[in-house]
Amino acid sequence: MHNRPLPDPALVACLHCDLVQRLPVLAPGDAARCPRCDKLLWRHGADVLNRTLALTVAAGILYLIANLAPMLGLEAVGRTAETTVLGGAQQLWRDGRETVAVLVLFTVVIAPALQIGFLIAILLGAQRPCPPRWIAPLLRMHPATQIWSMIEVMLIGVLVALVKIAELATVVPGLALYALAGLAVSFAAIQSIFDPHEVWERIEWADTAEARVQDLGDVAPEAP
Repeated sequence: MHNRPLPDPALVACLHCDLVQRLPVLAPGDAARCPRCDKLLWRHGADVLNRTLALTVAAGILYLIANLAPMLGLEAVGRTAETTVLGGAQQLWRDGRETVAVLVLFTVVIAPALQIGFLIAILLGAQRPCPPRWIAPLLRMHPATQIWSMIEVMLIGVLVALVKIAELATVVPGLALYALAGLAVSFAAIQSIFDPHEVWERIEWADTAEARVQDLGDVAPEAP
């Protein structure tokens, strides 16, 4: 006999004490806690997928604004200069700080784009009558994009730079700076609302899919 997974999505293991237990049926807004360590196991939100999709689309719009609009402007001695997020990474590269430039590009441009793209694909795929199986690897990769997306760190660095530069020149905050702040808030809201458990419940078990394919093969008419 081959070992096969038990198709019971109600069985979960606590992430803190590893206790395997069965989740009760929860109404929207209710939460389940581990009886051993009292840590939160799952909170059943209301309309999680649609609310997360709306926030993700808003984050995508803010992301485009943040990368296309000017972020900062400087006025000194009658001269004005503006820069964008990509322009800042390019300037770091030209100044010989290649490592910092690559980190800025990856953590502020590439990782947030992957986070938004993965999440939109996951949410749209999960709402289909038969969710595709490629949602599973995207769900596994999505937390890594959250870790590497560091919009908040960049904002703190920009604010520190603004305080230091304010004595030497007039700093004009650009539209992209406000978009980055909104993007950071949107990511925080998405992280608090999105529940991967809602998506995993919709994905068909592997053995169920194989059985369905086998049944379709059995009932297929023979070629003349």
